Amino acid sequence: MASGMDAHGTRFLRFNDLTEEFEHVANVTSISGPSAEREEIEVTSHDSADGWREFIGGLKDPGEVSIDVNYVPGVHNPLFDDFNDSVRRYRIVFPDSDSTTWEFEAFLSGFEVEAPFDDKAEASLTFRLTGKPVFGPASEFEDPEGSGVIG
Repeated sequence: MASGMDAHGTRFLRFNDLTEEFEHVANVTSISGPSAEREEIEVTSHDSADGWREFIGGLKDPGEVSIDVNYVPGVHNPLFDDFNDSVRRYRIVFPDSDSTTWEFEAFLSGFEVEAPFDDKAEASLTFRLTGKPVFGPASEFEDPEGSGVIG
């Protein structure tokens, strides 16, 4: 039998250094990532069986997370301040029964606004992860849902 999860209700949170709490980012329409990758190291030698190349895993790259928002300047422009931060903590909280949470450190590497004449204003934000992300049920995190709202 097929199974899946309705992604509606997934939340993107940003750590506020002043209040020391996570804040929910409002009007998020899409979340992509993290796009983790691992380097491949070839270890093929003359002794490799039957002429097949051999590999081992190398360094891991946590990748990027991108979010799209229904852009409202007064709501989302404070996120632009993240360009001035070296690294900040972020979370993605899924709407499953465990409120599965992905927490990671990242810096804002892209902020692109689009304002077409015949549709809503949107913005795409890209976050470059650094270090190992943490995955688990909400019960493993302090303040998993956050207490504030950006927007």
